[in-house]
Amino acid sequence: MFRAEDIRKDFPILNREVNGNPLIYLDNAATSQTPQQVIDTIVDYYSNYNANIHRGVHTLSQEATDKYEQARLKIQAHFHAKHAHEIILTSGTTHSINIVASGFTSLLNEGDEIIVSALEHHSNIVPWQMLCERTGAILKVIPMNQDGELLMEAYHGLLSEKTKLVFVNHISNALGTINPIEHIIEKAHQIGAAVLIDGAQACPHIKIDVQKLDVDFYVASAHKMCGPTGVGMLYGKEALLKELPPYQGGGEMIAEVTFEKTTYADLPHKFEAGTPNICGGIAFGAAIDYMNAIGIDTIAAYENELLEYATKKLLEIEGLKIYGTSKRKTSVISFNLEGVHPYDVGTILDKLGIAVRTGHHCAQPIMNFYNIPGTVRASFSFYNTKNEIDALIDGVKKAQRMLS
Repeated sequence: MFRAEDIRKDFPILNREVNGNPLIYLDNAATSQTPQQVIDTIVDYYSNYNANIHRGVHTLSQEATDKYEQARLKIQAHFHAKHAHEIILTSGTTHSINIVASGFTSLLNEGDEIIVSALEHHSNIVPWQMLCERTGAILKVIPMNQDGELLMEAYHGLLSEKTKLVFVNHISNALGTINPIEHIIEKAHQIGAAVLIDGAQACPHIKIDVQKLDVDFYVASAHKMCGPTGVGMLYGKEALLKELPPYQGGGEMIAEVTFEKTTYADLPHKFEAGTPNICGGIAFGAAIDYMNAIGIDTIAAYENELLEYATKKLLEIEGLKIYGTSKRKTSVISFNLEGVHPYDVGTILDKLGIAVRTGHHCAQPIMNFYNIPGTVRASFSFYNTKNEIDALIDGVKKAQRMLS
């Protein structure tokens, strides 16, 4: 039986105090916390087999290589990729997106069209704007409604024979909306466009099967799913990854180098120039093991319970407005108090030991749509409790009394 109180024992940071109060960590959409099992993996690496990988014949190098490639296999299995070499280990979601955006520079022509959505994080907007500047391609945007949902009829109208690429997040980091990516992928493929899904916010909450989705590219970050910062993955269909040129040049990504010509290594190494975040990759695998031991479906069910409880409690506060009211969403609530700046609310909550995120959440177009400067965002994970939500409610009420 799942008990958050038992799970919390795995997370040493949850024992600390902030400003004289017990830490209540509700900023999981930015970075989840790290369990002791993953911390132990990091310590073990640096204590026992720290060495560069793939190039050494000595024992430490071979041990590190084996552990790193075992992590790749864990990631492949978790996301159900067909081949291990379709998993490119990167520094995170942003790096992964930029690999694809850079690669398509040589594959797009002036007048080609690419589509993003109004719900995107800046990391799934800016690289495509830069791609358009390099190629003369045109950027189109799927609009959203007041509930924070994408307008599918408008999406259908944007698709044409000129559409080459579609980029949508699986879940909005700012609003928690779960987008209908199955439908988006299917419609894009009908007109021959490739699809990249930003899965950074989905991976902690949903079991992902890239083959079932038939998605062309899927990207994620370890630090959203109990892993370390500075590591993530790019999944790409083998044929598309072979078509894309390398993103960076250097060691590891080559087959042979002469001053006259260089040939590139096979997948996945073609996209993994230089010494990678070896420890991070191994710890990413450990984080996946940890979450799978609990069960993604179990996690999702409990987090949905927290979401429903927190939504009900927050809406009881007069003058509080929630942004993002889609029927399909994950455990993220963005809200504001009438007449109060979100930064001020976040500051008071921090004095109470409650960590939330305030601002535009790297999603300024969403804030512009609602004509607001930003929101207070509380995002819940499976180690949070209803008691913590009660403390959040009390803190918001206190902020309202102080600031109104």
